[in-house]
Amino acid sequence: MACTKGLVVSDAPPAAPAAEVAVVPGVSEELAADRTRRVSRLGYELQLAIPESKTADIRASETVRFHLADARQPVQLDFKELTSNLKSVTVNGQSVAIDHRQEHLVLPAANLRVGANEVGIEFIAGNQSLNRNEDYLYTLLVPDRARTVFPVFDQPNLKASFTLSLTLPRNWQAMANGPLQDSTVAAASKTYRFAPSDTISTYLFSFAAGKFTRLTRTVAGREMQMLHRETDKDKLRLSLNPIFQIHADALAFMESYTGIPYPFRKFDFVVLPDFQYGGMEHVGAIDYKASTLFLDEGATQDQKIARSSLISHETAHMWFGDLVTMQWFNDVWMKEVFANFMADKITQVAVANSNYDLKFVIDHYPAAYGVDRTSGANPIRQNLENLKDAGSLYGNIIYHKAPIMMRQLERLMGEDAFKQGLQQYLKTYAYRNATWPDLIQILDARTPADLQAWNQVWVNQPGRPVFDYALKTSNGKITELQLTQQAEDGSERLWPQLFEVLLVYPDRVKELTVNMGQRQVVVPQAAGEAAPTFVLFNSTGLGYGVFPIDKQQLTSGLTKLTNPVARAAAYVNLYENMLNGRQLSPQQLLGVYRQALATEQEELNIKLISGYVSDMFWKLLKPAERVAQAPALEKELWQRLQQTAAPNSKKLLFKTYQSVALSKDAEKRLFQIWQTQQAPAGVTLTEDDYTALALALALRDYQSTTPILPTQLARIKNPDRQKRMLFLMPALSPYAETRDAFFASLTDERNREKEAWVVSALAYLHHPLRAATSEKYLPKSLELLEEIQQTGDIFFPYSWLQATLGAYQTPTAARTVREFLAAHPQYNPKLRAKLLQAADDLFRAEKLVM
Repeated sequence: MACTKGLVVSDAPPAAPAAEVAVVPGVSEELAADRTRRVSRLGYELQLAIPESKTADIRASETVRFHLADARQPVQLDFKELTSNLKSVTVNGQSVAIDHRQEHLVLPAANLRVGANEVGIEFIAGNQSLNRNEDYLYTLLVPDRARTVFPVFDQPNLKASFTLSLTLPRNWQAMANGPLQDSTVAAASKTYRFAPSDTISTYLFSFAAGKFTRLTRTVAGREMQMLHRETDKDKLRLSLNPIFQIHADALAFMESYTGIPYPFRKFDFVVLPDFQYGGMEHVGAIDYKASTLFLDEGATQDQKIARSSLISHETAHMWFGDLVTMQWFNDVWMKEVFANFMADKITQVAVANSNYDLKFVIDHYPAAYGVDRTSGANPIRQNLENLKDAGSLYGNIIYHKAPIMMRQLERLMGEDAFKQGLQQYLKTYAYRNATWPDLIQILDARTPADLQAWNQVWVNQPGRPVFDYALKTSNGKITELQLTQQAEDGSERLWPQLFEVLLVYPDRVKELTVNMGQRQVVVPQAAGEAAPTFVLFNSTGLGYGVFPIDKQQLTSGLTKLTNPVARAAAYVNLYENMLNGRQLSPQQLLGVYRQALATEQEELNIKLISGYVSDMFWKLLKPAERVAQAPALEKELWQRLQQTAAPNSKKLLFKTYQSVALSKDAEKRLFQIWQTQQAPAGVTLTEDDYTALALALALRDYQSTTPILPTQLARIKNPDRQKRMLFLMPALSPYAETRDAFFASLTDERNREKEAWVVSALAYLHHPLRAATSEKYLPKSLELLEEIQQTGDIFFPYSWLQATLGAYQTPTAARTVREFLAAHPQYNPKLRAKLLQAADDLFRAEKLVM
């Protein structure tokens, strides 16, 4: 060291600048890490001028302010748009040449400096994620779509404040993350200026603008604003109070559970027609799908519970995801699992007559098993090298297996220790970012269990166990009950877990808890008990895997079990065993379910069984078998509908009747109901129900002098629902050439903008009644998949595949999928997994439908 005039001077040479990060499409881990090291104190100011015409350019300007720790290398802003959309760029007051390549605007090092930097950009906003409609638009930027609209550091751990200004047509409304600061009105336009938002990740930046109705309510001392486009007065009358109240109840629960008051400045929401998801947790401006929030007098208890769950899910995100955000999208599942986990708890107390444990089984297990049983199953926590692939991480493992895992973890630790750990996690990382290992470290300190080992199989690996048992008795007493588990894929993995078994007797039941911490476990408390009529495994629905079936339960009658949760767990387990070819054929199980439908009283269980019946009818019976069984099944459903007193159950049975109707008598009955708009006694059918009925009749090419679809179109009053109907009509045409032309139109990205409409249309195009003329679409559908991933939102690729492949059962359809995979050995691994997941029902049907 040498000292000169009080300055400390190092003899060591200055550190060499880090190697320049490669400019590649997307947001690579390398780029994200480099920017995390260099960039801080980030803020955006955005001004957008939105014209009334959907096709006109949205001119925009932006100021990006940030501190730079190291200015020796260029800085990459993300902008996935045409270079021609960029009009000018200044860096620290100096105009610079536009260097736009590989989806990045590269800022030259020569104009950057250590400390404060300011970048000014004039540009035309990208349209991909602006969701522009004729008289409204909204952003949806998760996971990496902010970069498709404006230049941005698009990664979750570079949180920023957004200051937004929107110039709009004069008769439009708007909402954004920040509170409205002021507005000015001109002759044909007005400008909304919003105050700076809370500090948020880029995927949470949001605004909506258009012809909306604005409502303001204050509930429990909190003001909430809502924008919506609903025109049905009955839906509004019946839905508005519950919508606002459920939000208030969810906020109160979350504040109590976490010990943290609502952490942001405002709490508003926008209700959108045909929104891509159920909801999206934008800070201060949550988005919702209108059909889920606005219910009518025909709404079932299940629909009301689903609404509560959705609102609670998005509200829980304010803490889990928005207050504390994942470092990288490989942990996107963390925000989703806690949102679902909390939503289940909130709905338990917020909705009258909701059976929390029953809802948990029905909501999560069939959906989780539907992926985890497939050869494309993914772990809960997945690797991610580039954010451009983040959308493929989403799916039923995140939304449904993860809550099951988390409930097992809560049970392992104890509710109090688990809750305290979550509170510590939220307080430690508030307004920052965290990883799953950060949370595991906090939880691990609060339990003697080895969470690291537990985490490895439950979180870091896919799949599920398969259980078997041996029951030994002597002189009418149990001498030993032994359970074994093995991984479904044949590996040596074990899933440590707790679950219950039920010893069922003619006049009573005895429930025993099993601690399945080893490959083979003896249940000590079973010894000495009377030999049961049968044993029901996983009776509380908390265990995970394929559980054995005691053959006696099939003849003794599951419906005699008084606990609806036990019945639900059994119904689910029977289906999984049938798909695995264990003990039951599809025809035998369909008979079991039909018997159960004749006596089941619990609405949620009727929903579960009727769903299985409809799926098996279309997917696991040969066409000739369907035609042969339809009259008897229709008769059973209609009789049960007449005998059932509960309106919600009657409606579920009617919907199942509508789904399986194949005989001329059934079709005629449905037509008369539709034509006269006279629902069966005790059933309430709404405009949406009559629209679904019209579509079902059109699918069956029902012949009448009344043109069914045009007539139904004329009955629809809401303009957004009219447009949906017009979109679907060609997919239901009786003429194959019209359907061919419609499918061909979907190769144009512009015709796939309304993803919910596309998925519905595909389900009709590929329905088993159309399979003979639609199977030819499969090769092109698979060929489009990569493009759909690039242009669509996160759930669209899998939804596209499910709607396309989900109802086929033929060897030729299965061969099409296998040949596609064989022809693309280097196919994107995550898309390949999605394809294998979606094709699993097809592959199983190919084997089961002999």
